[in-house]
Formats: sequence, C-alpha cells, structure tokens
Amino acid sequence: MKKIFLFLFLTTSVTYAQLETPASSPKSAIKQIIGLTEVNIEYSRPSTQGREVWDGLVPYGKHWRTGANENTVITFKDDVLIGGEKLAAGEYAIYTIPNKANWEVIFYKKANNWGLPQPWDENLVALSTGVRAEKLPFPTETFTITINNLTHNTADIAFMWSDVMAVLPIEVPTEEKTMHNIKEVMSKNPTAGDYYKAASYFLEEGKDMEQAYDWLLKATKNEKKTPFYFLRKRALVEAELGLKEKAIKTAKLSLEKAKKAGSDDYVRLNEASLKEWGAL
Repeated sequence: MKKIFLFLFLTTSVTYAQLETPASSPKSAIKQIIGLTEVNIEYSRPSTQGREVWDGLVPYGKHWRTGANENTVITFKDDVLIGGEKLAAGEYAIYTIPNKANWEVIFYKKANNWGLPQPWDENLVALSTGVRAEKLPFPTETFTITINNLTHNTADIAFMWSDVMAVLPIEVPTEEKTMHNIKEVMSKNPTAGDYYKAASYFLEEGKDMEQAYDWLLKATKNEKKTPFYFLRKRALVEAELGLKEKAIKTAKLSLEKAKKAGSDDYVRLNEASLKEWGAL
C-alpha cells in the first residue's frame, strides 16, 4: 500500500511540475501621476542581442507592436490631449509605424490582441499622431518606455531602443481639475492646509497673487502655531506682490522656526531669499 501511495505521489508531482525560465522579453509596468492624471503603461521589453533593430528586426514603414508579446497597453484616467487632439480616458493598445526620421504613434481601441490585430481595423484607431525620431547619444540594449519631463500639465512619453528615441508629448487637464477642486473646497469649510495648497498652486502657476496672499493670510493667521513652510510660502508671495518689508519679516520668522525644527533645507532657502532681498 505504501509503495502504491509513493508511486501516485511521485507521478502527481511530475505531472504538475512547472519549469521556470527567464523571459527573453520581460514584462514591465509604469505608473505615473502627471498633475492629477494617472497614466499606466504595461509592455514587454525585447533586447537587441546583436541584431540590427531599425529597418531590420523592426521594418520601416510597417505597423509594429511597440514591444513584444502581448500588446503594449496604456491607460489614461482622464481625457488627454495628444498632438492637440483629444483622446478620451480609457485603455488603448499602442502601435507605431517607425521610419528613419519620424514615427507614427497609434492608439488602438482594442487592447487585448497578441501582437498586431488581424485584420487591422481603421475604425478602432482612436488617435494617430506623428513624432520625430532622434538619435540617442548612447545605445539602449533593451526596448524602454519612460514618462519624463513632468510638469503640472504636460509630460513626454519616450520610446527608446538601440540608437533611436521617439518622444510623444501629452497634455493633461490639471488646471481644469485643480480649479474645480479649489472652488469646491473653498465653498465649504477649508482648513489652513487647504488655503496653503491652493495658494501654492497659484504661486507655482503664476496665477492671481492677491488671491494667493489672501489664502496664505488665512492659513497663517496664528503665526505662533504656523509651520515654517507655510510662512516661507507667504514670504514668497509677499515678494511677488512687491511687499518687500513684509516678505523679509515673514522670511525671518520662517528661518527662526526652521532652525528650531532642524530643517536645513528651509534654513538655506530662507537665508538665500533674505540675502537676495538685502536683509542678510
């Protein structure tokens, strides 16, 4: 009986054993917040392995899956602008048509293909736009997608492989969403933190400084309990408004609090501003 049990155990173990080996084109995922918009990319990364990539492994003038294996898939949580055209929030497969001097980047509504759709359906193309192809100053062995050059409102999606990079600029609706959020919060019962965040956004974007100052005065009403970084922001807005004496006084208070808190960064920032304003 024991021999039978052992035989069944070994047979079962062999039957269900799975061999793991490294993938030649490993999967990768990117999650990036641009302003207030989440962007996700999932793709597989082939390597050069001594092969000629452009107009070799990847022919010029033909649709490419932009990676390997399953589709390269991008998801936008909000509507975005690409090449000045609106692309609705959602999930898309990214296909490209590489050429020597430029690429065509295509967002395809059906994202669950393995490789290129068969047949290709132009009705499923949500958006197509051209981008310039540039020479890289260094070789890239493995195909790489990155999201770089982030601002509150824009970013670049870069496709890099071998000695070529194609860069796709995108715009996100940060201003629209932020202004809506500010309006909604300010109509209720805003906290000092809400006033601070709204004023910081206005300062960074060069918006209404008078409004930003009003919010910061409310956020720093009790100066004894106000954090040094709140006061730092108020000093900067005062300087923008030409209120130099007030900016110096506020920066000195921020500096004093920053020293007590052991914040070397804010000590340096306040000292630099005070020196610039002739107060050190």
